[in-house]
Amino acid sequence: MIRKKFFTTLGVLGMCTALVMPVYAADNTAQPETHHHDQAISGFLSYEEMQKQLFQIEKTSKGVVEVDVAGQSFEGRDIYTARVGTGDKVILIQSEIHGNEKTGTIALLNLLKELSNNSPESRAIREEITLVAMPMMNPDATAGDKRANSMTWADVVADFPQLAGAEPSWNYYTRTLQQYDYSENPGFDVNRDFNPDLDYVPQAEDFPGQSSDPGWFITREAQTSRDVYTGLQEEFGNVDVFIDLHHQGLYYVEGTDDPVTLSLSGQFVPDPSTAEGEEYAEFADTYNYDFSRQLNVAAYESLQSHGNSVFSNITLYQQDLDLPGTALATYALNGSGTVLFEVRGQTHTLGHREKGKLVKAVERGLTGIIESVADGSVYELDPEVYETIPETSYSPAE
Repeated sequence: MIRKKFFTTLGVLGMCTALVMPVYAADNTAQPETHHHDQAISGFLSYEEMQKQLFQIEKTSKGVVEVDVAGQSFEGRDIYTARVGTGDKVILIQSEIHGNEKTGTIALLNLLKELSNNSPESRAIREEITLVAMPMMNPDATAGDKRANSMTWADVVADFPQLAGAEPSWNYYTRTLQQYDYSENPGFDVNRDFNPDLDYVPQAEDFPGQSSDPGWFITREAQTSRDVYTGLQEEFGNVDVFIDLHHQGLYYVEGTDDPVTLSLSGQFVPDPSTAEGEEYAEFADTYNYDFSRQLNVAAYESLQSHGNSVFSNITLYQQDLDLPGTALATYALNGSGTVLFEVRGQTHTLGHREKGKLVKAVERGLTGIIESVADGSVYELDPEVYETIPETSYSPAE
């Protein structure tokens, strides 16, 4: 079990992103959030619409796409996987671990349709890779139009009686945050509930924790993601690639007033082979940062190959992170090359035209990764190109 000896502050007021999120102290003092929950989200997929499309893709594919139920959310909604391809290179992609970050779900469904067709290109990719998509990781949050799931701390204690008397975890939303009242509808940020020890069992002494600590696998949603991941490990020996699809706020290409379209990253914990990452030293043999950088370069170059278009203004997400409780960090330490997609804008602030452009950007980036893994070209990319991707700024240039 990993126990952290220091605290890293990563909250920036006014930000609401996948990884760098508002920080909550142990007393659950709230910090501002930037969601706009009073705006409509029509045009994005509901859970029921996602189910309908997923089953239709499976039916139309005539056996090429296999849809399964991987687990259930706390409120009993099915969490699905869709599998395509028979190759030995494994790619796991999940979307909507935060229920109000939805463009990735549409992009994943579109990719499943494309990969299941009978073109020579799609057939060739399917021979090389096995792609497993989890298009709506947190369906309770989707149904509630919110970031967190719908589990309470009392529900956690009911599942894990050894936690009776422990303080609620730091990622448990219970207070009023601007326009959204979590005191009436509490829940957990599922993307803080992962632990690099995939066999970890929650222990009272590890609570409430903090943003620089591992998570606990106390939520049904994180448990389901872990079970899919470990199942693929058992079947193939390794999950080669893990990709997580998210949204972020409005940021700018550093040194300009150009709004970021999409940010990428492959860095979520310090390298276990370095002094900074010595607490993760047990994972030094499985962690492969260079491969993560190559995957990010594949996505970046695919987007850049289209020139000055909707795919411009691609940046590097904040680096020097130490967030072992995220799915990305957990799976990176366990041997997967990892890629974070952070699309511009929260769901509630996107217009229909903007939504379509951003979905296409996610599709193009994912396609670049999938094609380069399938044909092996990703392994020839220079990982140092990752360091040349423009950085993200929180404000436009003056």
